[in-house]
Amino acid sequence: MKKTTPNKLKILNDPIYGFIQIPNSLIFDVIEHPYFQRLRRITQMGFSNLVYPGANHTRFHHAIGCMHLMQKAIRVLRFKQVEISDKEECGLYLAILLHDIGHGAFSHALEHSIVSGISHEEISLKFMKKLNEEFSGELTLAIEIFEGKNPRKFLGQLISSQLDIDRLDYLKRDSFYTGVTEGNISSDRLIAMMNVKNDELVIEKKGIYSVEKFLIARRLMYWQVYLHKTGLVAENILVNVLKRAKELAEKGVELYSSSALHYFLYNQINANNFTEETLEMFSKLDDYDILSAIKEWVNHDDKILSLLAKMIVDRNLLRIEMQKEAFEDSYIDKKKQKAVEKLNISKEETRYFVFTQQIRNQAYNLEKPVLILNKKGKLKDIAKASDQLNLQALTKPVVKHFICYPK
Repeated sequence: MKKTTPNKLKILNDPIYGFIQIPNSLIFDVIEHPYFQRLRRITQMGFSNLVYPGANHTRFHHAIGCMHLMQKAIRVLRFKQVEISDKEECGLYLAILLHDIGHGAFSHALEHSIVSGISHEEISLKFMKKLNEEFSGELTLAIEIFEGKNPRKFLGQLISSQLDIDRLDYLKRDSFYTGVTEGNISSDRLIAMMNVKNDELVIEKKGIYSVEKFLIARRLMYWQVYLHKTGLVAENILVNVLKRAKELAEKGVELYSSSALHYFLYNQINANNFTEETLEMFSKLDDYDILSAIKEWVNHDDKILSLLAKMIVDRNLLRIEMQKEAFEDSYIDKKKQKAVEKLNISKEETRYFVFTQQIRNQAYNLEKPVLILNKKGKLKDIAKASDQLNLQALTKPVVKHFICYPK
């Protein structure tokens, strides 16, 4: 019996954009790859679902949405006589699809606990290079664009800039799933206003108000969602759970864990020894490994690990206070002393339960400007072109300090 070739030009149904088409068989094969399928098991927003119950969408959702918006952007730019070859088109699809492939379980928590000195961008690049070997060099251009090394600057800006395809999707998607309407930007309008001048990605003057709304929406989403105090507490407790587990593992204490998590707990992993074997183990590590381990660690003999794990499982988190100034040492010491008495732990162990940090949000960075193209063909930074006074204010970084301690 003759074998039929599978249809690779699939159509996916997305709750935000409707039908999304997979443009070619190479893209289909990359999406089908286990490395990419892992993104189905990595939440886009970590523990934000403890605040916004609907925020359960995944990195897979986001990557597919980005590919769809990139298809629109390419159509718009070609309509405006910007030359983009078929090879460059495919390179852009691959680069935007894989831009987040190096994210660990619960996104950023792993970067600060069981893997050190290597960012998710660096791991993404390692995944892309490995896939490039498997696909006989067909990702070479995508890697060049991802690294910002392509001579056509606007190709890289579509992947990573202050108004890139990544941000256009995650703001709209995260707004949709959290129900926070302030983040609901008009990605269609912004893409329709895109153009290229001197090899730079620019926005036509008609789109200036859409850009203003985008920048303000991003600021609001950061304070209301991404840096929400409950989400901050949960993520920091997760980091501390993993740090404690790592500490116990180093002492030879046996911990329940999947084979992938076991590898990262019982080995010191950093940028220098992140081998192909490490990459393979990393590709098997996702949110499920972390959550199943934490559920078991609730019953562990180590009091610190057990208390921290229970806080996450029961959503009975630490208290958080936030202010503009740094907290005084005397106030921190007071909270540590109370933790010693309440939890019956040593002063040294209070670092897991009483800690201070600062968060920083800069809605608009003048060093990477969004350029507005006027009818005379002149370019102007949005901060100068806009008549909105508050856009100037968005260029200043806002720093807040917070302290967490037991209730």
